[in-house]
Amino acid sequence: MTAIPILLETPFDVIHNGIIDEYLSKVQSYPWIVTFSGGKDSTLVAHLVFEALLELPPSLRQRQVYFVSNDTLVESPLVVKHMRDTLEKILNAAQIYKLPVNGRVTTPKISETFWTLLIGKGYPSPNRNMRWCTDRLKIEPTSTFIKETVDANGAAIIVLGVRKDESSTRKASINSHKNIGNTNLTPHGSLQNAFVYRPIVDLSTDDVWEFLASHNPPWGGTHSELIKLYREAAGGECPIVLSQEEAPGCGTNSSRFGCWTCTVVNKDKSLQGFVDVGKTEYQPLLEFRDWLVEIRNKPEYRQVERRNGTVTIKGGKHIPGPFTVEARQMILRRLLDIQATYGRELISQEEIDLIKQIWAEDLIQLHSKKRPSENILIKENQ
Repeated sequence: MTAIPILLETPFDVIHNGIIDEYLSKVQSYPWIVTFSGGKDSTLVAHLVFEALLELPPSLRQRQVYFVSNDTLVESPLVVKHMRDTLEKILNAAQIYKLPVNGRVTTPKISETFWTLLIGKGYPSPNRNMRWCTDRLKIEPTSTFIKETVDANGAAIIVLGVRKDESSTRKASINSHKNIGNTNLTPHGSLQNAFVYRPIVDLSTDDVWEFLASHNPPWGGTHSELIKLYREAAGGECPIVLSQEEAPGCGTNSSRFGCWTCTVVNKDKSLQGFVDVGKTEYQPLLEFRDWLVEIRNKPEYRQVERRNGTVTIKGGKHIPGPFTVEARQMILRRLLDIQATYGRELISQEEIDLIKQIWAEDLIQLHSKKRPSENILIKENQ
């Protein structure tokens, strides 16, 4: 008698079936928000969710799905182009297949962009001790969209491409959040009535790459551009960040795709990788970023007072305030020179107009400020 072979489910079969079961849940029908950074993990989740929707008959495609990306407006140029191009392909294919899919690219408010804060208000370049950028550029824009979706539907489910295998920090973070009862959902740590679904949480990095290399995306084309992007940049990406708890993934040496202006990392390995393979048009951006690091702590470029008029002393040492208006003007001039050389927009005219308005207001305040003896002195223990 010939033995009948037993076909074992692969990890991807389990994930695929799990996504379909979760989508068809009879307990709730809250919309899904699939966070899509354009990196390998979020691409895999987008692939699997889109594939699952295609498999379902139209009558069962009742749950709305949003593919949501974030553009800080200072993203690494090749990475943001790949993200936007891929998202456009996803949404075009969804329309052709009549899937219940919409998309959004979230961006910071004009008053909260990197350039408005750095050049307009004079915020010193971000570093590990003063990383003012993550919340304003990443967390707040996407969180606002999620809150709006929650308000309109009572709740929402965020589908994240996070994995325990990414790092020990990520594994600890994932393990600290327990699912609700017998469900696959975890309450979001800071967004009320938002729940997190992590379909690929137990996959290894090799699993992710093997799948992407051997399966074409259901929206058409291949994943070859993504693979090439990682190969040229030496890998790693800054993920979609939805809370301060997840923020350590932004601006670390292990997450190398991110903002080209990032002064939190010691070296921009991804942009340097692109230059090393011949994309020399990005060299001026690297030099500008390094220059921002260089001038950050030079006293001649910093105000004595903070923007609120206080003088801060910590451990007997004066903590300087924002960049002076003259330094901000210098930074803008250099950025516009870089933009002219680069040939593509790095700062919008809308940002420039707002920056000049902020300068005018600051100069008026400086001319009418109190005498130095009337300044408020803030000491470390206050």
